[in-house]
Amino acid sequence: TRTLRLTAEGEIFLEHCRPALALIADGREALATGRSVVRGPLQISAPSDLGRNILAGWLDEFQDRFPAVQLRLSLSDRVADVYRQPVDIALRYGQPADSSLIALPLAAANVRVLCAAPDYLERYGTPGDISELAQHNCLCYMLGEDIHDRWRFRRDDQESQLRVSGNRIADDGEMVSRWVRAGHGIAYKSALDIADDLLAGRLIRLCPDWQGDPAPLNLICADRRQLSPAIRELRALLVSRCDARLAALRERGWLV
Repeated sequence: TRTLRLTAEGEIFLEHCRPALALIADGREALATGRSVVRGPLQISAPSDLGRNILAGWLDEFQDRFPAVQLRLSLSDRVADVYRQPVDIALRYGQPADSSLIALPLAAANVRVLCAAPDYLERYGTPGDISELAQHNCLCYMLGEDIHDRWRFRRDDQESQLRVSGNRIADDGEMVSRWVRAGHGIAYKSALDIADDLLAGRLIRLCPDWQGDPAPLNLICADRRQLSPAIRELRALLVSRCDARLAALRERGWLV
């Protein structure tokens, strides 16, 4: 009635009840139809570069296959709080700092790649070794107050860490991709993000005898009980597409 309202505790409890009731309804329908039900809202958080330039197309494919799923996509390079924000799953590079979160691999073998546009290399020369990066304009990424200007590499049993510098820093991964494609400097990007650019020749893989830092892509959620049929189907699609993307780079000898 107009004189009754939920307490703060009741509001919290209600948010837990809604997905539980949805699972029960899906279970009943699965029993009736003999298959898992893929439908309902699915809220996803993803990095800006991956989300706009790669994930968007894969999600189109997913919804063509499962039109009863309503997607809500949030793009940001800031790590989503899957406990407090209205997010079912988050796609993130690297392992989550919170060990209580569930991290399911999508592209465990992904690494960072040193790259530049042909135009930049024609004007400033191609570095023959990572030690020459000090002589080049390096495009850096920033998360919060932390500037990622220490780039790590490995070759056989040798590891090297270099501090780089340049005249452009962005807190958005897509912006760094735009800068490197435009010939403004050298970037250190996820292989998944720039695979199309490498394969098309818009970017050149540099110092191929050095392997970049691991950058595994994971699907993150708060609890395994959240892995609905829609999430399981989406994860299967993403694993398949990531594998194909990295395999194309391995065929060229650009990844181990």
